[in-house]
Amino acid sequence: MLFRPHYTIDTIYHLDIKVLKQIGIKAVFSDLDNTLLAWNEFETAAKMNNLNKKLAQASIKLVVISNNNAERVGKVLNPYHIDFVAKSKKPLPFAITKKRKSMGLKKDQVMMVGDQLITDIQAGNLAGVESVLVKPLIQTDKWNTRINRFFEKIIFFFLNLSHPVTFKETLKNG
Repeated sequence: MLFRPHYTIDTIYHLDIKVLKQIGIKAVFSDLDNTLLAWNEFETAAKMNNLNKKLAQASIKLVVISNNNAERVGKVLNPYHIDFVAKSKKPLPFAITKKRKSMGLKKDQVMMVGDQLITDIQAGNLAGVESVLVKPLIQTDKWNTRINRFFEKIIFFFLNLSHPVTFKETLKNG
């Protein structure tokens, strides 16, 4: 299904590197706001930096795929040397596909992690990569995301009719 994630987990910070290696993941593509960082505060930057280092030690590349502009994303990520694609136009899959191909990776070697069904999960699914839905880091959103959250509630209703979407501390089939 277009909006059903392959996996769910409560936070990107609980990704198990060993599990990622077992399933052949070589790159974790991640949304930025409310997935890696709370959109309105930067206290989670240390956690993001730690995750990036742990992934790098396991030869897994962290790449941020964001709809934000390059100035905003670069300001946050450049100090940590985290690669990114800005203005990605999610839910369109083109930025994910282009970045994956430029890295020489197959679809099954990439995982797209995000907190929104309508942008992140749909883009990952359309690109044919593993998709992982996480809970938003904080419960408030920018004004434009609030619109998506309204429609997301309707989508969650229908997803939960057939197979409830739940979040655990470890990767769980969505």
